[in-house]
Amino acid sequence: MDIEKVLAAMTLEEKCALLQGADFWHTVAVERLGVPQLMVSDGPHGLRKQDQEGDHLGINDSIKAVCFPTAVGTAASFDPELLEQMGEVLGEECLAEGVDVLLGPAANIKRSPLCGRNFEYFSEDPLLSGRIAAALIRGVQKKHVGTSLKHFAMNSQETRRMSASMNVPERAMREIYLASFEHAVKGGHPWTVMCAYNKVNGTYCSENPLLLTDILRKEWGFDGVVMTDWGAANDRVKGVPAGLELEMPRSGDENDQLLAAAVRAGALDEAALDEAVRRMLRLIDKCVAGRQKAEFDRGADHHQARKFARDAMVLLKNDGGLLPIRGQKKVAFIGEFAEKPRFQGGGSSHINCSEVLSAAEAVRGVCQVTYATGYGIDTDDVDAALEAEAVAAAKAADVAVVFIGLPERRESEGYDRADMKLPENQNHLAAAVAAAQPNTVVVLMNGSPVEMPWAGAVPAILESYLGGQAAGGAAVDLLFGAVSPSAKLAETFPLRLEDTPCYLNFPGEGDEVNYAEGIWVGYRYYDKKQLPVLFPFGHGLSYTTFAYGPVRLSAAESADGRVTAEVDVTNTGSMAGAEVVQLYVAPRFQGRRSRPVRELRDFCKLHLQPGETKTAVFELDARAFSYWETDIHDWVAEPGEYAIEAAASSRDIRSCAVLKLCTAGYRPPLTMDSTFGDAMAIPGAAELLKAMRREQVDLEGSDAAREAVSEEMMLAMMRDMPIHCMPSFGQVTKAQLRVLLEQLNALS
Repeated sequence: MDIEKVLAAMTLEEKCALLQGADFWHTVAVERLGVPQLMVSDGPHGLRKQDQEGDHLGINDSIKAVCFPTAVGTAASFDPELLEQMGEVLGEECLAEGVDVLLGPAANIKRSPLCGRNFEYFSEDPLLSGRIAAALIRGVQKKHVGTSLKHFAMNSQETRRMSASMNVPERAMREIYLASFEHAVKGGHPWTVMCAYNKVNGTYCSENPLLLTDILRKEWGFDGVVMTDWGAANDRVKGVPAGLELEMPRSGDENDQLLAAAVRAGALDEAALDEAVRRMLRLIDKCVAGRQKAEFDRGADHHQARKFARDAMVLLKNDGGLLPIRGQKKVAFIGEFAEKPRFQGGGSSHINCSEVLSAAEAVRGVCQVTYATGYGIDTDDVDAALEAEAVAAAKAADVAVVFIGLPERRESEGYDRADMKLPENQNHLAAAVAAAQPNTVVVLMNGSPVEMPWAGAVPAILESYLGGQAAGGAAVDLLFGAVSPSAKLAETFPLRLEDTPCYLNFPGEGDEVNYAEGIWVGYRYYDKKQLPVLFPFGHGLSYTTFAYGPVRLSAAESADGRVTAEVDVTNTGSMAGAEVVQLYVAPRFQGRRSRPVRELRDFCKLHLQPGETKTAVFELDARAFSYWETDIHDWVAEPGEYAIEAAASSRDIRSCAVLKLCTAGYRPPLTMDSTFGDAMAIPGAAELLKAMRREQVDLEGSDAAREAVSEEMMLAMMRDMPIHCMPSFGQVTKAQLRVLLEQLNALS
């Protein structure tokens, strides 16, 4: 398409119409100019294409499709290559069904384990979240199908998500919540970005120029289309110059008329409207050029889903090597989820599955098992008869495998969870079975962390998350050792809800949600507070063992933060497996701002045969050592010593090396309001201040004076005393202080 020619030929009304959907899933066509319509469809872990009446809550039927593991599990794979493969499969399915843009992935940060949509979000860590999202984007778009990175931004709760203002400090916004999207945009280059319903610091995302233009486009280089979440357009006339192109779905003719009237009245610059239309035309041209024939092979994709699910399940506990189950053992499968698995979330991402493989069905080809229902999914009440039957089955077996988790009624889009508890009947069953059978395995099916009051009594726990339609088969593969588990937690499992960093501020009060915890999200908070947790970020076990060598750095010092870190990892066990090597950066000094104990700055997944050694290689730059400095609204890498840590989790550091960073850093200029402590931090300032300090109080006076004012007290008072207070003590004039400030600032 000759975009400029088409744009010049469009009427004002056609331009305005193109910036709104034609219906629930299609854009507007301009037939007289040869501009076709596009079709978009919900994702991101499967294709939810609706042939008939559309909706955004999963109420109406969609086509039969393949449900892959949800983001909570795929992030635990720590495997961008796997996500790129999954994206390619999804892209092929979209081509086969005539879908031009898949609505996903979702890169919002997991601020609280209670967020009802956490199953669809990747991680509490922005680097991991952004890189995994970028990989999925690359995979889908390899097939010339667009993606829509969502929900931009700060959409970390369901409560009042369409109206609430997420009031986020600038540093937390940049280091945590926006950083996830930044990595995804720069690493994946999505064709579209979907803005969230909520406000950010008082302004709706759909009309927020800071987010949509200044940051997304100018800073990060995004050159695609920004669309709304369904119904998220607030003020359409404000939205266009702010950076919003496409309103979805169609809301009638009124917004078209408002845009046209604003242009005619001079309230909206037609150049801004033209730029929005130009971006839409580019998207349409790109999508149409990529259309091609493809086959939706649901059977083959189901097998792929099983493979992806195996890599998305985390072995949390395996005392005594209970797993994998080997030999001729009598096994009991217990729990209704064994026959009726929970494998996906509710709402807009709910897939009409082509088939579902339960663990009870998948195990038939592996070994003979007995089965007991144990509890009812649709109730929290303990059924004494069902529980007694389950306990009897457990006693009669060599190994009992209990399948429990969160029913969909307890976790879905549209509302947040009230607590972190499993249904009482399931907790009661797990404890009863563990008391009757020492060889008890718990398989969890849930979309976010849960409390586990029975964890101490259970030797083995497999977190299967929401593993997609083949999750039952994947769980059996892992339980019986067809493959070794290799996933790691992409989120912390706290012991109690009360321990979570945003406990006092989630989900807010009315339409005001204050992110008062700042940057202290997930492991950054738990590690800083040294709080015990149930399972730490990055934790995950294997059926083999791995030995880490020392961390090797390309240099002991760096002037710009560019350094290569390497670590050798050896499979010291008897089974093939994969190890996720996590690289953390830990400041070893007290800087200008409070910093996390350590932060994930890279990761690498190594697949190793028994006895094999491979090298994990990491390339770091200044950003890996930086924090967001609000004084200058930019990233700052402070000079000092940093530990470069190779780890198996945020609390399992295997080896480290120390890098001396010799950057300039940032030091704010001293003013009259600065303290002497601020001044003393400047190299060379001590000599300038020494004489002045001695003039202030003569500590060598009387005994009474020495008893009243100690040297320690004097130093403390001087450290926290603003420079402007000096004249009050009668020793220094303001003119002298101004000279001193000039001399001190010259030193810095």
